Amino acid sequence: MALGLVAAAGAQGLQRAADGVAGYAGPSPYLVFAAAFLGSLFIVNVLVVVLDAVGVTVDDQAGVLISSLISGIVSVGLIALLVVGPGSLRWSDLGFRRPRPGEGSLVSDVAWGAALAVPAILAAAFLAALLIAVLGVTPEPTLPPTHDPFGATLNLLAAVVVAPFWEELFFRGFTTTAWARTAGPRAAILRAGLFFALVHVITVLGSDFSTGLRVALIAFAIRIPVGLLLGWVFLRRRTLAAPIALHAVYNGIPLVLFLLAGSRVITG
Repeated sequence: MALGLVAAAGAQGLQRAADGVAGYAGPSPYLVFAAAFLGSLFIVNVLVVVLDAVGVTVDDQAGVLISSLISGIVSVGLIALLVVGPGSLRWSDLGFRRPRPGEGSLVSDVAWGAALAVPAILAAAFLAALLIAVLGVTPEPTLPPTHDPFGATLNLLAAVVVAPFWEELFFRGFTTTAWARTAGPRAAILRAGLFFALVHVITVLGSDFSTGLRVALIAFAIRIPVGLLLGWVFLRRRTLAAPIALHAVYNGIPLVLFLLAGSRVITG
């Protein structure tokens, strides 16, 4: 199925280019994501079977880091193959560029993005508290809880280094840029923000359908503010440095608080 979706995305991009579609003539971000998601899932499951066959046990934290790395490699690879390779977008269009004269610097972009993470966390915390009180369920932590220093380091690598890089490349650099060229910046920020939030609830589970639905609703809602903010920051700065910094700090502060306080927190 993953290979079929890759072929479909490639065919769609070729057809749009042949039709002379204005703005962005590449494949739909939905198709590219579906191909990346299923391809990553297949690779992860094959790896699990191989490791089990040779008697290698991977703990939860290492498993999350490996899964995130595989998702990132597959997603970046498909963007290179289906979007950048055919010329639909350039790497500079995706945010891999230095600020031009008068636009500030990469250091200021990083500082700006990191500072905006604080109000994003406060907004998510307020919304989460409100929805938890109304719906009567509390989402489980996105990352496996641990107080072991090595496990905590693996969690930090997954949430603060790996996930922010490839997710911002995909949802801001690729998706937001593509939709901004076809539907305008406001629609792109909204659509990409909702898409980003929805993707993060694909694997949400519950003890029954009602519980799972309420947990998914909370997990979806609390990611909307940061998803919209990330899109606005990216289109404002046109480099990936600011949204990656925002995303990294947004994920990192709750993890550090978890380690310090021993409480359960939700990361994005």
